[in-house]
Amino acid sequence: MADEKDPKKQGQINIELDEKIAEGIYSNLAIINHSVSEFVVDFVSIMPGTPKSKVKSRIILTPQHAKRLLKALADNVNRFEQAHGEIKDYEQAPIPLNFGPTGEA
Repeated sequence: MADEKDPKKQGQINIELDEKIAEGIYSNLAIINHSVSEFVVDFVSIMPGTPKSKVKSRIILTPQHAKRLLKALADNVNRFEQAHGEIKDYEQAPIPLNFGPTGEA
């Protein structure tokens, strides 16, 4: 087949995006934890006046992929700011996080 020998086709990954995933999930808070072998990023949507919020999505990355994500985000933010101006980073009061019982007696 001609496609198998085409150097442009070799090494390409075919990525499928179904409708449910394409809708996306809104998040205005990311909580990042790590161990020696992985980074865990929890995406949360916190709404004013709501006493409880749930993790909407969790992404688990190897340290190498976390570093690649960091570089890709930095590159995209730089390109965005070149096209649209600086993104303002407003100071926000710390959000007290409660992940359930603390084990106190």
